Amino acid sequence: MRRYPDAGTALEYDDPWQLLVATVLSAQTTDENVNRVTPILFAKWPSAADLAAADPEEVEAVVYSTGFYRQKTAAIVALSVDVLERFGGEVPDDLDRLVTLRGVGRKTASVVLAEAWNRPAIAVDTHVKRVSRRLELTSETDPRRIEGDLRALFPEARWAGISMRVIQFGRDTCMARRPRCWDCILEDLCPYPYKTVE
Repeated sequence: MRRYPDAGTALEYDDPWQLLVATVLSAQTTDENVNRVTPILFAKWPSAADLAAADPEEVEAVVYSTGFYRQKTAAIVALSVDVLERFGGEVPDDLDRLVTLRGVGRKTASVVLAEAWNRPAIAVDTHVKRVSRRLELTSETDPRRIEGDLRALFPEARWAGISMRVIQFGRDTCMARRPRCWDCILEDLCPYPYKTVE
């Protein structure tokens, strides 16, 4: 909390639907890359109804630079159809309904819940998985089980802020290949056996 008091997603968005679309687009690319694409995307298709009716080839041309552009286009168009037809154009604000949207898994749903709705949710991505395992907060490899272990360790009132703080810590200190152990405030507490030196 002290190191990252205002930790939140780096994705830029105006409403829950935009965050949902941006989070789907963020798979296998950087948030910066997504943030270059989404202003163009949302200017052309400003609502779920607009994107649901979009020509997929036009959407592909806009999201191309995010990688896996055909799959991502299919996913964001399909989820927009679902939001429109099943939820009246409004993104649902609970996990069980969010994960029924095509292309939306538990991690994406949890990001939207925590960031857009400030609801208790923990999104487990590669950073959360790596840091949690290195700190022995979990021994699990399955994201859902990791989420369960983290939920058991922290009070529900803190869940919404956990993921983005751990993600930021994983990006700037506890990196996958060369963690900055010599500069880590948790170095004395961390049981990770392969610590690096400067």
